[in-house]
This record gives sequence, structure tokens and C-alpha cells, in this order.
Amino acid sequence: MYTVCVRDHMMIAHSFTGEVFGPAQRLHGATYVVDVEFRRPALDENGIVVDIGLAGSVLHETLAALNYRNLDAEAAFAGRNTTTEVLARTVFDRMTGAIRAGRLGPAAKALACLRVTLHESHVAWAAYEAAIPA
Repeated sequence: MYTVCVRDHMMIAHSFTGEVFGPAQRLHGATYVVDVEFRRPALDENGIVVDIGLAGSVLHETLAALNYRNLDAEAAFAGRNTTTEVLARTVFDRMTGAIRAGRLGPAAKALACLRVTLHESHVAWAAYEAAIPA
């Protein structure tokens, strides 16, 4: 399987509901380094997995919708804890939507799966990986 990865970052604020979260129940900020890995079993006729420039641009646009936001105030997250795992799935869903819409170019049509990793720090991260839905 061939892989191409692009990276960006976002800064958010949020709080959690539930004693398991301890002090994180209070409003706090997080800065995430976000990696998106695009995978396919064979390269296209140009020898690429996906247009890396388009992939980086679409990731940046995807994160811009979340960047500098208090996620507690965003309708898309109403009633949900915006854990790192939940945010990884959110970025996955938005990136696969962009792939299906053709925003990553023709090479993206043959992508098999996507992995989104959100790094909270140099010692902790969470990811979501799945086949790209048809």
C-alpha cells in the first residue's frame, strides 16, 4: 500500500462533560498537529497517490472551519464531547466528503483508505482510520 501524508494544525477551545475528564470539564484550549494519510494499492499513471498540493490545501480548508473556535458553541458538536478521537473522525468525514466531491483531483478516485491522526502533544495522539466510503 502506498501512502502520502500531509500535515497542518488547528487551535480550538472546548470542555467535556463527565467526571472521567477531571479538570478538562472546564473550558480549556488544545493545539492539534493533524496528519492525514492517503492510501492506495497502486500508483496512478503519473506515479502518485494523490495530488499532494491539493491534499494540503483541502486539509487546511477543512481545519479552518474548526480553527480558533470554541467547539462547545458549534452546532455540529451539540451534546457531544469533542474528544481527540471524535475530532479525528470529524476530520476524516470532512476529508472523505471532499474526496467524493472531486476536490482532490482525479488520482483521489482510486484511494482505498484514509487515516487521520490528531497529535495533542509529542507523547499523546489519537487517530481514526477506515476505507473511504463509496
